[in-house]
Amino acid sequence: MVPINTTHTNSQDTRLLGALGAEDSSVRLQAALAAGTHPGPGPGLADALVARCAIEPDFFVRDMLTWALTRLPAGSTVPRLVAELRSERAQARSQALHTLSKIGDGAAWPAITRSLLHDPDDDVARSAWRAAVVLVPPAERQGLATELATQLGRGDRDVQLSLSRALVALGDVIAPALRTGLANADPDVRAHARATERLLHDPDAGFELALDEAKRIVALGPERAGGTAC
Repeated sequence: MVPINTTHTNSQDTRLLGALGAEDSSVRLQAALAAGTHPGPGPGLADALVARCAIEPDFFVRDMLTWALTRLPAGSTVPRLVAELRSERAQARSQALHTLSKIGDGAAWPAITRSLLHDPDDDVARSAWRAAVVLVPPAERQGLATELATQLGRGDRDVQLSLSRALVALGDVIAPALRTGLANADPDVRAHARATERLLHDPDAGFELALDEAKRIVALGPERAGGTAC
């Protein structure tokens, strides 16, 4: 295990950075915990944590790496994470977006590009949606809602739930974008838009039930389904 001390020496930092790549996931977890509990000076730690995020296979270690990065100065982490958004490795992009959403520094907003919001990898796209709603300036919320709504109907139910949650987090500004979705020729888009509208007005509604109801209404029409939707 990596000892957690309040003082740092070059040898301690070297052992900690080495432990981040250890074969045993519990050693890597302890190293990430140590890095965030008593972060050392200099840029090497931020570089090592960001690099490890791109390849770490264990979910719990990745989560601890993100936590450790949130403990470092944003000035040292945000530029490195933004650079990761251009990586060819999907996990590097996804984890960088996830970490940026946890740091919450608005300086990263310009890096949340349209290509990330439409990334072909579902995990990357979902992370981009979550990061976008955290980082977007108030004046650009409506534009973001319009952009996110172009993804209605995408993926399985987990992906659709992520998009609905991101849209609902933006609030009432999503109403025009949802109206466009409700008029779409694709029944999957219409059903997803209707389920998202239901969640907007009733946040406690279960997404599964809302989506099933929306699909029934789209298939049968409001009149045959028993009235208009909310």
